[in-house]
Amino acid sequence: MDSLFWPSEANSFRRFTPESLAAIEERIAQKKKQQAKVSRENKGQGVEEDKLTPQLDLKTCKKLPSLYGDLPEELIGEPLEDLDPYYSDHKTFMVINKRRIIFRFTATPALCIVGPFNPVRKAAIKILIHS
Repeated sequence: MDSLFWPSEANSFRRFTPESLAAIEERIAQKKKQQAKVSRENKGQGVEEDKLTPQLDLKTCKKLPSLYGDLPEELIGEPLEDLDPYYSDHKTFMVINKRRIIFRFTATPALCIVGPFNPVRKAAIKILIHS
């Protein structure tokens, strides 16, 4: 079956790293190129493209479904790559607390200076998600 619908526990949870952010930025650039190409081809036709929507079971402030397996103890409260394919080309990451509640944060610099990997920002996120 497709891993999009039934993720395996081995590859479900990955830490959000600078490489993850670079991959997201690359997907955003590819999407912009593709949209520009499609808009040039369909300039006068008014064709609508299929829009991907967020998965309802992975909404912010909802409990992580058991379908995704157990979250390893060392990843609780840590920035993770988003499991929802909708966010694959958004600069966001998710954090899951001990109660398995999903929180999403932007990966753009806060206050234009504090990046997503800054220790101060990580501490603030841990305080925000604490139950």
